Amino acid sequence: MAATATLPGADFGVDGERGWDEWNPTEETVRPVRGKHRVAKQRNGLARSSAVLGVGVIAAVGAGGMASAQGKPPVSISLPDSIADNLPDAKSLPGVGALLSDKSEDDGAAPATAPLTTAGITTAEAEQGTTDAGEALRARILQQAEQQQAAAAAEAREAQEKAAAEKAAAEAKKQQDAAEAKAAAEKKKAEEKTKEEARKKAEALRLAKLAASYAVPTTSYTITSTYGQAGTMWSSGHHTGLDFAAPTGTPVKAVHGGTIKSAGWSGSYGYRTVLELEDGTEVWYCHQSSIGVGVGQKVSTGDTIGRVGATGNVTGPHLHLEIHTADGTGVDPMGWLRSKGLNI
Repeated sequence: MAATATLPGADFGVDGERGWDEWNPTEETVRPVRGKHRVAKQRNGLARSSAVLGVGVIAAVGAGGMASAQGKPPVSISLPDSIADNLPDAKSLPGVGALLSDKSEDDGAAPATAPLTTAGITTAEAEQGTTDAGEALRARILQQAEQQQAAAAAEAREAQEKAAAEKAAAEAKKQQDAAEAKAAAEKKKAEEKTKEEARKKAEALRLAKLAASYAVPTTSYTITSTYGQAGTMWSSGHHTGLDFAAPTGTPVKAVHGGTIKSAGWSGSYGYRTVLELEDGTEVWYCHQSSIGVGVGQKVSTGDTIGRVGATGNVTGPHLHLEIHTADGTGVDPMGWLRSKGLNI
């Protein structure tokens, strides 16, 4: 008894379509072989060939045959019992058994098939109405390209923002450094000003103390000749002291405490008194009308030691004052008196 099988794609009784006849191999169609062992091998080989054929048919249907087979009536194929008995169970074939559900065997319902064009479509894409796998692939590629482009744009934007932030930070640091340098310069200037003011204040205090211990040599005076002034009236060709013009008899005072070194007539200087200070400085009082102290006498600041006169080489009553250092060098009396805090 021959087993009968059907293949999709056959069309019986339809004009213009190719028909398929029932195939029943006979002894004439089977090549005679010798030996039972060889026949068994042939049957096993035929079984294997049939399995390969079944897998090939399934693969062909998966590759596109199913799309063309839809709507075609099944074709019956008769196979000899020897071949049908050796065909493997469809569920045992790799990749095929999973396609057959238990439900189809129980209730006889045919498994649902989908067009090949829907293969590879995800559930989300199907829910969005996508039915074409090529279009879905194209959409995925475009989406991936857009994502890559967006990532590149985001990276470029991030790099620009980073560069801008670094530039802003550098500019801020530059401004901060400039501000700090300016503040430091102003602080230094203020400190220097403060130091200068402190120095001036200290000098003023020193001069005030000196002024308390030094006195102007006379009062009611007018400066008529200064130190170093050139003229034929002086034997040296220039003036060697400072002249305080005042009325005859005006008191002459000790500029500082010291000892009377000499007192008396001194030629062109007229009556002269020499006061020696503790540091060896000598103060000469010349052209006096009278002398009120003696040699070796100790005097204090402001003590009267004589009177203004017009003795010696003079043109009128005045006090001729000279200052000599300890080594005998003459200096400007006005500068020396001012260095002691006196206003001349």
